[in-house]
Amino acid sequence: MVELPHALIVAGPTCSGKSALALGLARALGGVVINADSMQVYRELRIVTARPSAAEEAAAPHVLYGVRPAAEAGSVAWWRGAALDCMNAVLADGRLPILCGGTGMYFASLTDGIADIPPIAEEVRAEARWLLAEQGPRGLHEALAKVDQATAARLRPQDSQRVARAWEVWRGTGRGLAAWQREGAHPAPWRFSAILIDPPRDALRAAISGRFSAMVKEGAVDEVRDLLALGLDPALPAMRAHGVPELGAHLRGEISLGEACRRAELVTGQYTKRQATWFRHRELAPAARMHTIHARVAGLEQFSESECHEIFSFVQDGG
Repeated sequence: MVELPHALIVAGPTCSGKSALALGLARALGGVVINADSMQVYRELRIVTARPSAAEEAAAPHVLYGVRPAAEAGSVAWWRGAALDCMNAVLADGRLPILCGGTGMYFASLTDGIADIPPIAEEVRAEARWLLAEQGPRGLHEALAKVDQATAARLRPQDSQRVARAWEVWRGTGRGLAAWQREGAHPAPWRFSAILIDPPRDALRAAISGRFSAMVKEGAVDEVRDLLALGLDPALPAMRAHGVPELGAHLRGEISLGEACRRAELVTGQYTKRQATWFRHRELAPAARMHTIHARVAGLEQFSESECHEIFSFVQDGG
């Protein structure tokens, strides 16, 4: 029996230190960091999405960051295909693929597989975007529940992107998303091990506090101004990245810069709670053990020699 190739997942909520740990492991073990964050794929949003800096990208190879224009919505299926291409290229180069991010559905698409849903016609996708704008996510969720209760029951009414996707799948295929998913999906032909960073809430709050003030100093306001100047559909994922709606409101003169930062930090904190809950209740690497770090990570240098040895052994053993 041929042994499957091995890839490492480094996951955790926003501000937990995933990027720092992935960078340290890539440098120490000859790895390549592959982006698994749904917002860091957009090229116009380096600052507000906290993408790795130029210095970090120079310290170890990073791929799948800033590769998609904000005008084009990403998807789980798109990311999965792109990630697998990157993983195969990294393997061919004799390096370790290190998937780093906080988008749980991206990891699940690899470890669990995704349903083979036919392409959706553009006019159906446009209809979903129009309904979302007209009715709002809760209104569209109510409409979805009338025709596809099984899928609607799985979705949060305020999750506009997933509600719209579920609507377009039902309209475009005549079957609900849940029905497609029940047919099963094939996991990627890889074996995965996972490191989950699960810091205490107070550590995350401290990291989030002031984060957007620091981003503003780095040029986040100008970044959002340039994004808004593109005149994109506000329903696009990039337009809803944390910090974009808030700084947009500031640029329109609706709120102060300080209030924009406060709101963005609040939204980020709420999002990290949902991320942490998702990761704690999902098996990131089926059939493999998972190593959990209950602290915020600033880099490998914070760990003792024995702790580093434990982490390296876990990775090198393939989980």
